[in-house]
Amino acid sequence: MRIIGIDPGLRNMGWGVVDTAGTRLSHVANGVCMSRTGDLASRLLSLHEQLTDVVARFQPDTAAVEQTFVNKDAVGTLKLGQARGIALLVPAQAGLSIGEYAPNAVKKAVVGVGHADKQQVDHMVRMQLPGVQITGPDAADALAIAICHSFHAQNAGRLEAAVKRATA
Repeated sequence: MRIIGIDPGLRNMGWGVVDTAGTRLSHVANGVCMSRTGDLASRLLSLHEQLTDVVARFQPDTAAVEQTFVNKDAVGTLKLGQARGIALLVPAQAGLSIGEYAPNAVKKAVVGVGHADKQQVDHMVRMQLPGVQITGPDAADALAIAICHSFHAQNAGRLEAAVKRATA
């Protein structure tokens, strides 16, 4: 299964693609979509175009997007929410199922604790994807989101298999 993880951001939208085969993970690609300068609509359009290109190039089977946290700056939170809308729209347009994960859930899945810092997340992503060249912190977060989704998909598969065995 090929998973694209997306870390929404209005300036920088991180993305990371991993392949999974059972419990084995392998890195495919990662990067950052950077919005143009200008009004909000043109910035969102540029993110949409870039992320659409990434999805078309790497043909993921499923997507995972980090949920937005609310901060003290309401206007900033609303703008981030609009960028997150792009992060959800592009995979939906490609017909992908989308998992959504809270930042603490991603950190817990990748690092083992929900309040890990960015350096810990980056380190654990590198440990799980040996030899990976990470484009930047937003791409590292996106890879962590994809890894989190792979863990959840594996567990869901195990649960489904157990239920089938129990009801057979």
